[in-house]
Amino acid sequence: MAGSGRGCHRRRRPDELPRDPSENGSRRLADVAHYSRLSKLIIDVPPADHDRELAFWQAASGQPLAQFDRHPEYHGAALHGQDFWLLIQRLDDGQARIHLDIHTDDLAAEVNRLEGLGAERVQEVNSWWVLRDPAGLHFCVIPDAPGSLNDDNAHRWD
Repeated sequence: MAGSGRGCHRRRRPDELPRDPSENGSRRLADVAHYSRLSKLIIDVPPADHDRELAFWQAASGQPLAQFDRHPEYHGAALHGQDFWLLIQRLDDGQARIHLDIHTDDLAAEVNRLEGLGAERVQEVNSWWVLRDPAGLHFCVIPDAPGSLNDDNAHRWD
């Protein structure tokens, strides 16, 4: 979640983007064991539609979506009885869209795994990566706190 209000869709010039994980100080990770999981559904909304969209999704989900102190452009909550979050993100600009967040305990290994499946890097934002799936849809890969992902709540990739 970026403080700019653009979330994982902040644009960077192509010359700012690392072309290879090793350029970013990461090791090449083909077969490193790590965990990842789908964690969030984010509804990205332009400022003019934000309040109406927030009210709609609070009513539709049946729960309040609290504003985040650290990233005030986000409102969200874990869905009842699930370890899956719904977030509404106020965009600085752009059209309404939806994207997914994948959380992982090893960002470099997960990005490399997804690239091997056909994803492409778009940009690095704060501590995470924006990728594009084979159909051209953006999603984010977010690092999770060490030890927070395990066999009970995520998939282990060996």
